[in-house]
Amino acid sequence: MKEILVLYYSHYGAVKQMAQAVAHGIEQVKGVKARTRTVPKVSTVCEAVEKEIPDAGAPYAELQDLEECIGIAMGSPTRFGNMAAPLKYFWDSTGSLWLKGTLAGKPAALFTSTSSMHGGQEATLLSMMLPLLHHGMMVMGIPYSEPELISTKSGGTPYGASHLAGMASDQPITEEERKLCIALGKRLAETTLKLA
Repeated sequence: MKEILVLYYSHYGAVKQMAQAVAHGIEQVKGVKARTRTVPKVSTVCEAVEKEIPDAGAPYAELQDLEECIGIAMGSPTRFGNMAAPLKYFWDSTGSLWLKGTLAGKPAALFTSTSSMHGGQEATLLSMMLPLLHHGMMVMGIPYSEPELISTKSGGTPYGASHLAGMASDQPITEEERKLCIALGKRLAETTLKLA
């Protein structure tokens, strides 16, 4: 069975929940399944290292995951309108794949969570597109034919799924946000299968 990589970094857990909803959407499509991976925190202390296997949750991503999967959904919390450093650090290690054109032509989709309504959700999604576009990937968003994109009072953008976590990062994912994550995963899976 073909796999789509759901790659994410989550600090407070909202992006992890979004990743699970995106994976659920992917697995609604016959013939494809989600491979969920995360990335370790980045330390400002050069000698500090994370365990090779996290204590809980998804395993850490390896370049092999990018090579083996036929598409990628990527999620990150918003950090001043950018993806979080751990995810950027991971993408900075993909030069060997870029040289070979390994990811060229593979579809990709994005999702993010932020603490404030105007906290840079769309800027973060756009920043996440940059390494994917350099790799030659085909980035897709969420069309306005998804009714929740029109009705949401929380997260949701045409650039990808988003969540409004609140200043204490304690707001649950709304029903509209969850449905948009599922729709994004399903759309990515359907498109990826058509192109594979």
